[in-house]
Amino acid sequence: MAKRVNRAIELLENGQPIYYVGAHTGHVLTHAQGRKDAATWADYINVGMEHGSFDMGGLERYMEGMVEGGPTPSGHRTPTVIVEAPVEGTSADVVRYNGWQFRQILARGVHGILLCQAETPEAVAAFVEGCRYPINRIGVDAGLGVGRRGVGSEPTAAAIWGVDYADYLDKADPWPLNPEGELLLGLKIESAAALPRIEEILAVPGIGFAEMGPGDLSISLGYRHRPEPWPQEMQEASQRVKAACEANGVAFLQGASPENVAEQIDSGVRVVGGHNEETARIGRAYTNRQMPY
Repeated sequence: MAKRVNRAIELLENGQPIYYVGAHTGHVLTHAQGRKDAATWADYINVGMEHGSFDMGGLERYMEGMVEGGPTPSGHRTPTVIVEAPVEGTSADVVRYNGWQFRQILARGVHGILLCQAETPEAVAAFVEGCRYPINRIGVDAGLGVGRRGVGSEPTAAAIWGVDYADYLDKADPWPLNPEGELLLGLKIESAAALPRIEEILAVPGIGFAEMGPGDLSISLGYRHRPEPWPQEMQEASQRVKAACEANGVAFLQGASPENVAEQIDSGVRVVGGHNEETARIGRAYTNRQMPY
């Protein structure tokens, strides 16, 4: 029986790595696709709107299709859905000017947002604040200001989550900052400008997971194509992101394959990229995970 709205958070709380699927662009956002994706093998679905279409009507129909196609094999109303937002996390002002994106995305009933190009702690704090209602006060004056999310989207979002208005206001708050929160907010550290401030960025309360984005970071550092193996500067950036995640109770995201998933888990990876069901099968067996959870 599901204990939470957000399956990904439930698994992370239980010490289990999570596995996601979904590209940076081209995700089909239809009612029919939502019905199909309700039975996904993945622990969460990444919907790429940084480069994909900012299609709120499609996202709404997709989430409604998930509810109709659910519950998931684990008993959750829908799979966890996290949207990559188009806004860049380059400054607090840029994030606040584009805060309407967070309101629109969260109103569709998704379970989290991924902020790309996170470059300053001030921008990250503005991101967290933009996703919170002002009545939720954990962390305010301890690294965060008052939340900026306005009321009005609860009828659509609460219906997707299967909760009432009051419950949605309480639960739509970032975990693990709020232990009862059901929003999973993530960051990509993926530009040269972010490198001097990695530790400060990841100390901002309210972030649930983060990664070093190797594609964007490599081009930011001057590489036309992402080099393999990573050069020393990229390896060091990844290690710093991982160490800062561990220091702040943030789950570290990195890619894995069937061949190296066990090694990646042992190294501290808790959100596993690769979009590969076989990777997830091997990783879940390695951590003695009892499916369908």
